[in-house]
Amino acid sequence: MIRRAKADWEATVLVCGKCSKKVGGGFGPKGKTSLAKALKRIFGKGRKASVGVIETKCLGLCPKNAVTLVDGRRPGEWLVVTPDEDVEVIAARLGRE
Repeated sequence: MIRRAKADWEATVLVCGKCSKKVGGGFGPKGKTSLAKALKRIFGKGRKASVGVIETKCLGLCPKNAVTLVDGRRPGEWLVVTPDEDVEVIAARLGRE
């Protein structure tokens, strides 16, 4: 039997964990927060979040000094985000209302 669990997610964002480790944080006000954590602070955590942020293993793109992420609504368009970019702007691009 397959059971279902409800989530309030409008979208899903995949963040490359390997890229995040290579950048060593780099996001947030002090520049020490990982991109996934910074996005979770904006969207919320768990099943009640507006957007689900999932940190994955290596996505295979491996940009220099940047983090790869995939918006589940646009799987054919991957984003490469550098630590100097504002997390609020990234969240707006991903559909934050």
